[in-house]
Amino acid sequence: MPGKKTMWLTALTFATVSAFAAGNGTRARQAGATAATPAGTFDSHGDVGTVLHPGSVEYDSAKRSYTIAGSGENIWLGSDAFQFAWKKLSGDITLTADITFLGKGVNEHRKAVLMIRQNLDADSPYVDVALHGSGLTSLQYREEKGAATHEIQADISAPKRLRIEKRGAYFSMWLADEKGEFHLASGSTRIALKRGGKSGVLKRRIEAGRACSHGRRFHAVQRAGNHYGCFHRPARDLRGPRAVRGP
Repeated sequence: MPGKKTMWLTALTFATVSAFAAGNGTRARQAGATAATPAGTFDSHGDVGTVLHPGSVEYDSAKRSYTIAGSGENIWLGSDAFQFAWKKLSGDITLTADITFLGKGVNEHRKAVLMIRQNLDADSPYVDVALHGSGLTSLQYREEKGAATHEIQADISAPKRLRIEKRGAYFSMWLADEKGEFHLASGSTRIALKRGGKSGVLKRRIEAGRACSHGRRFHAVQRAGNHYGCFHRPARDLRGPRAVRGP
């Protein structure tokens, strides 16, 4: 049995970079999630899906901070396009981050996401907690390869600290209140899991011609447990709301 594993990422920043729209002659690039060099605690990072401009991850070891920029149409429907900083994990997983967007952006549905994903294919099954530029926060998930994305919306707008948890076959979204206490923010999704999945943070922009970013603290914990991946069933409550002190 593997022991408990803890990773600390002090801050992540997601920035917006101007770019041309596809209709202006810029050619989209099929990313194929080509591997890049490791960044901090992450094994690697790269673009997933079709993007117009390569994304990037910058790590400041002194501040233990990350700046992530990405370009892509969306994380939605049957396929995704975004910049992904990831690490292979298995067992029970907790990902926590403080998130602040940089700049106003031009689309209210730009997203900063904590994601657990089966693989780096554009149409891979996944589950994430997504903070939109509009403040909308939701648990998003794709049950099967190429299937439509579904979501469970939280009733809290623009939280500063987000968490996604995987416990056995269940994924859930937790959001912190002004006191920093986490509360279960939605029903949980039960999924069939596969080994070899990837977990991490990403930035994607809902306009294909731009790249996005923002800033956050990040804390991740892996506990010994079952497999890790991401397939989903209809949402249901895993447990009642409770408060836990944030990291």
